[in-house]
Amino acid sequence: MSGPIVAVAARMADELAVLERDGDPARHFLATYRRVTLAVGGAAGSGLVEDPDWLARWDVAFAELYLRALTAHRAGPEQAPGPWRAAFAAPADLHPYLHVLLGMNAHINYDMPQSLLQVLTEADTGDPALMASRARDHHALDRVIVGLVPSESRHLVRAAAAAPGVLDRLLLPVSRAASARLLRESREQVWANTAVLLRARREGADALQAAVGRLEELSTRRVQDLLRPRHPLLHLARRGFGVRLT
Repeated sequence: MSGPIVAVAARMADELAVLERDGDPARHFLATYRRVTLAVGGAAGSGLVEDPDWLARWDVAFAELYLRALTAHRAGPEQAPGPWRAAFAAPADLHPYLHVLLGMNAHINYDMPQSLLQVLTEADTGDPALMASRARDHHALDRVIVGLVPSESRHLVRAAAAAPGVLDRLLLPVSRAASARLLRESREQVWANTAVLLRARREGADALQAAVGRLEELSTRRVQDLLRPRHPLLHLARRGFGVRLT
């Protein structure tokens, strides 16, 4: 596993210890995200992807955006980006999997396209073969993340302060299948949104700022939508997980 991924996972562990000490519900997402980060780091060295060095740079850039949002939230809740403000402000008594779902939604929809923008240069975008390789590496991680869904479901059931409700128990196998599908679909949208940000970057700083602002607005609405009272996975099955920039 690459040194930068090990280092960012260690920072996550330090942050997680603080959240657990304080009883902060944000601990549920961070515990899951740290395990995902370590799994991605393992995949980078397993031959699953074509360019493990690029994958490691991207994974660290992605994690840094979350850690920056968490630091901003601690400095003052209003300082975090909109999707994270909504996720961090969720009621503490929500089921742990809802806190994870909110964090995943903010991080994938808002942070992931921006992290890809950081590790895709203009020279990269001008090389169709290289961009196809980057896209394949991006999508190869679907297998890693989807493979974690069953074990993460068990972690979250154990993390719940009370036993899951009847509907949650009935939906657990469905939730695993739905989560896998939703993750794949949202990551397809992430790649499309990254293409929009890349075009905006070529147009200039103002265009890029406007595109990122629109992404923040759409991502914030999606997190807020998940907080409305209903079973979120059933809602996501109808509405989808991601957002789409135009």
